[in-house]
Amino acid sequence: MTEVDRGALTGPREAFERFREHLLTGTAAGLETLLADDGVVETPFAPPGAPRRTEGREAFAARAVPQREALRERIRFTAVRDVVVHETADPQVAVVEYEVEAVREADGLRAAAPFAVVVRVRGGRVTLWREYQNPVAMALLAAE
Repeated sequence: MTEVDRGALTGPREAFERFREHLLTGTAAGLETLLADDGVVETPFAPPGAPRRTEGREAFAARAVPQREALRERIRFTAVRDVVVHETADPQVAVVEYEVEAVREADGLRAAAPFAVVVRVRGGRVTLWREYQNPVAMALLAAE
């Protein structure tokens, strides 16, 4: 059974938990499998040259999958901690705060970065994933 076949999401909390599972195990497909066909991924603080908005699951997967595979060769995510889910008045939307820790395989350098994400789930799929992070901490690990 693929990640897409696992069924509809019940809400933003489950969407985040599936994302977290992927990040830590690296065995499941990523965020692209949770997105609706017309889902939007926004990264307002993306580094120069990186898109701040990607519309559609296919467009996101075309960009994210090769990046993820290249990254997996250099770093391993070791923890997603300090997770706080803020429910909103809209049951389809939540704000999740968390910290991601990773280690660079070549030399054992560790880094952690705080994140916040706004997740909207409609019709069992993520229609919005708006992620806020400071990309510098993780970029240091990815550098060769």
